[in-house]
Amino acid sequence: MGVKGFVEGGIASIIAGCSTHPLDLLKVRMQLNGEIQTSKPTAESVRPAFATTTTVAAPKINATLPPPPPRVGLLSVGKTIVQEQGLRGLFSGVSATVLRQTLYSTTRMGLYDIMKQKWTDPETGNMPLVRKIGAGLVAGGIGAACGNPADVAMVRMQADGRLPLDQRRNYKSVVDAITRMAKQEGITSLWRGSSLTVNRAMIVTASQLASYDQIKETILDKGIMKDGLGTHVTASFAAGFVASVASNPVDVIKTRVMNMKYERGGVPPYSGALDCAMKTIKAEGPMALYKGFIPTISRQGPFTVVLFVTLEQVRKLLKDF
Repeated sequence: MGVKGFVEGGIASIIAGCSTHPLDLLKVRMQLNGEIQTSKPTAESVRPAFATTTTVAAPKINATLPPPPPRVGLLSVGKTIVQEQGLRGLFSGVSATVLRQTLYSTTRMGLYDIMKQKWTDPETGNMPLVRKIGAGLVAGGIGAACGNPADVAMVRMQADGRLPLDQRRNYKSVVDAITRMAKQEGITSLWRGSSLTVNRAMIVTASQLASYDQIKETILDKGIMKDGLGTHVTASFAAGFVASVASNPVDVIKTRVMNMKYERGGVPPYSGALDCAMKTIKAEGPMALYKGFIPTISRQGPFTVVLFVTLEQVRKLLKDF
């Protein structure tokens, strides 16, 4: 495949990403719903890591956590966005989506196809499931590391509309978002949550691409359906469901870590992924890790369908190059 595979995968990914961007935005808003923001650090949060037993204990405060907020649905979130920001609000951060797909999906799709060709059994023409998963893990991890700055910018631009007017970042574009993050929070902020991004991308790519290929092969081998649009739609929706179930908890934590707001030198709301997960579960319950699951699966299905259908058409157009 070489460079051609990266170009084909990139074009298909950008088209799929832009067409399903509103659903991705709804997913982010639902994942952030109920998040508790702390404006000032407590005495316990700034307690030294190696404090001795002689440290004076902070006075106990008789306080209880506020009750979890009422659950919001996909339609209610979408309705609120349209009422407050108009239809344009559903495409907040789409420039970041384009950059993210250019960096992340182009890399993972190209690498996966290269490894698929290298690892396919020449006699059977098929690649074992274990190798498909391995190829997905490697391709997804490398792609995510390349695209993390755009991912952080996309999450922030999508989440900005839910903040009060005086707290909004009001990024003009993905370039403005990345530039301001680097100046105000340091260059390392562009890779905030990168471990989560890489883990999620490895899970998504392995489950999405590997399961799509495996399900498609099974459908064709069993003679359930013929190779065509129906098979592609069925296999892609099934692959989207598998990817959604596997990746949603990591995606929720990734979204919250990337979106957390604090000044340089201040105390962040979360010290890391594990701390974010524990605080989320404690405040909102275990099912909070599956917030935004409906829009996630609603996006993964169409995204995968558009991705692979477009990819096949692009390959036909570029077959002579």
